[in-house]
Amino acid sequence: MFDWYTSLHVVEDTHDLDIIVTNDLSPSHHIAAIVAQAHKRAGAILRAFSSRDTCLLMRAFLVYVSPIVEYNSIISICDIDSLESVQRRFTKRLPGLKNDRLNRLDRQLF
Repeated sequence: MFDWYTSLHVVEDTHDLDIIVTNDLSPSHHIAAIVAQAHKRAGAILRAFSSRDTCLLMRAFLVYVSPIVEYNSIISICDIDSLESVQRRFTKRLPGLKNDRLNRLDRQLF
């Protein structure tokens, strides 16, 4: 039975639809969680494939990492630099994409 006189507990953040909502409605915790998960997944891709074929690794990045970063991207638009850091770090570790990495990656992906 529900007690009408009990108070609700105050929480710092909560998860709803895989979005972290904080007391002050700041997206910083959510963005940090997305970036950490995407970095882990990108690192797992680089460890899993022994081949260093740039096309293969970029396709794997598109399939396994991009959906994490792009899910509810309207929330994280205010901190685009941290989201782009995932792509910068991944492409830095690919052979042949040392100079002008982001422009070449964007052109090859689309």
